[in-house]
Amino acid sequence: MIFREYEYFNYKFPEPQYLGAKHTHLAWIKKFIPSDIAVALDAFAGSQALAFLFKQMGLQTITNDFLNFNNQIGIALVENKSEKITQEDLDILFQPAKDKNSFELIQSVYTGVFFEENEAEFLDNFRANIPLLSSPYKQALAFSLINRSMTRKVTMGHFGHTQALKYANDPERIKRNRSLIRPIKEIFEDLLPKYNSAVFDNKQENKSYNQNILDLLPTLENVDLVYLDPPYCDSHADYQSFYHLLETYTEYWQDKQFINGIKRYDPQLFSGFDKKKDVINAFEKLFEYSQEIPYWLMSYNDRSYPSVEALQKMIAKYRDVTIETKVYRNGRGGKGSVAGSHEVLFVCKPQKKHIIVSENAKKDDKKF
Repeated sequence: MIFREYEYFNYKFPEPQYLGAKHTHLAWIKKFIPSDIAVALDAFAGSQALAFLFKQMGLQTITNDFLNFNNQIGIALVENKSEKITQEDLDILFQPAKDKNSFELIQSVYTGVFFEENEAEFLDNFRANIPLLSSPYKQALAFSLINRSMTRKVTMGHFGHTQALKYANDPERIKRNRSLIRPIKEIFEDLLPKYNSAVFDNKQENKSYNQNILDLLPTLENVDLVYLDPPYCDSHADYQSFYHLLETYTEYWQDKQFINGIKRYDPQLFSGFDKKKDVINAFEKLFEYSQEIPYWLMSYNDRSYPSVEALQKMIAKYRDVTIETKVYRNGRGGKGSVAGSHEVLFVCKPQKKHIIVSENAKKDDKKF
């Protein structure tokens, strides 16, 4: 492990634009990853930054997120060993769609909300062509790239506001972010080399899942380390509201309503970790289902619910736990990451076994 853990670090993770993404904390978290592990699970993968780090370290990597647009990044950059988007693939993606009438969701729902009509039409056409690519890995790369392109196109990189088109016509904002007026196709083509260059084979059978982690954990075996980065209840962004468009685009919902000014899909998907009424029970199940995994690392925030102290008590039933902290210098991603708040890392190891020696045993020892 000493020599191979740097073998794959020439491959760079394409920097995400995702509230709460851990790419800025990777070096800090890496210090607490044990050296004697072979299989690692990123249970709430989000941007896939930690899963990609595990892959770079030569570990067999299992990654999971209950939102499919995040799972597509996992398929594209963690599970995928070699397949990339070629010029032939671009010809397929950019061609006029044959089944155009079945792909009008973005144009019909989001024109005038996040995109002008021509850009919405381009997105629908592109989405219609993704299934024509020759493998699920190429398709996942296409999803990952086009979703990232949309976050580059929209001010603040998320879809929890209704000011996208207003900001796209603001000269001062355009000066700070030229992508506001660039065509999505151009942004996609600019990002493509970075994603293609991030594809590599670490000689392991890696896997990306799209499940609720409480359903997935009982099915997994022989995992050495689990990294947990659950939603920071009551302190961070509502990811389903902020990134609803990416999930809508990936799933291309036919059975959802689109509500309020941002046209978020309804009903939302259930995670168990983002509402106060559910989160205690969800954490209890999470720790119970992780019992057979020797090492746990869990990212958290000191402004979240339940408190750090409450979680420490819950974890202590199963693991010896120490708490590491890192202060936020700049705010981003909700009140939990405002300057002065702390990113918390629970470092959890197997409990030390305390052997009690009876008086009779001590007397027997003295005989020898």
